[in-house]
Amino acid sequence: MASDRTVVTAPTPDGPMPAHLWLPGSGTGPGILLLQEIFGVSEYIRSRGADLADLGYVVLAPEIYWRLESSTVDESRDDVLEQGLELMGRVDWPTAVADAVAALGALEERPEVTGATAVMGFCFGGGLAFNVAAVADVKVLVSYYGSAIPSLLPLAGQVDAASLHIFGTDDAYIPPETVEEIRQAVDGPGTEFHLHEGAGHAFDNPHPVFHHAAASAAAWEQTTDFLARRLPVR
Repeated sequence: MASDRTVVTAPTPDGPMPAHLWLPGSGTGPGILLLQEIFGVSEYIRSRGADLADLGYVVLAPEIYWRLESSTVDESRDDVLEQGLELMGRVDWPTAVADAVAALGALEERPEVTGATAVMGFCFGGGLAFNVAAVADVKVLVSYYGSAIPSLLPLAGQVDAASLHIFGTDDAYIPPETVEEIRQAVDGPGTEFHLHEGAGHAFDNPHPVFHHAAASAAAWEQTTDFLARRLPVR
């Protein structure tokens, strides 16, 4: 059983960035940098952090919105999507990448991390994870419907991590022709690419506005299988 979540910090040139840490029951394991959706390190992202720790990984989820006045949305309100888009719109992308790379360094320096590290993200975090994998040394990349990836395709040749990309076929933000462009750009012997029929954007998020139960379950099974093969827990 994984440990309870603890709040730690990751150093950046502008000060300490808050981050959430989960340890596996063994106390040690490979590291996974977990990057948030546009909604911040929400209850959903925290639940996925705990899920990954239960698999045997040391998980760190940095507060990428830490420089903003608000770092999460109010999930009890009906305008959750509008809140998230407003927050994301105030993020400076190069700074977010630098902060994520700093968090990766902090994760790798933790004594509980043994072996290689991965970067994993959802939506906003899926694109951010792709960018981190292009500029930092990680063994594994897992990206769920990375919304920024279409604008980051020139970096595809710099990503040498074993990569898993997951998309829904009914994504209103990443249409099928764009998904196909992504697939072609990232295609290679170390890349796995899965489409989930009828699923929209953010389908793994349990919020009723987004959730597609069948796609979520299938994608998580693909994720755990991929991690077991590419980032095994010893």
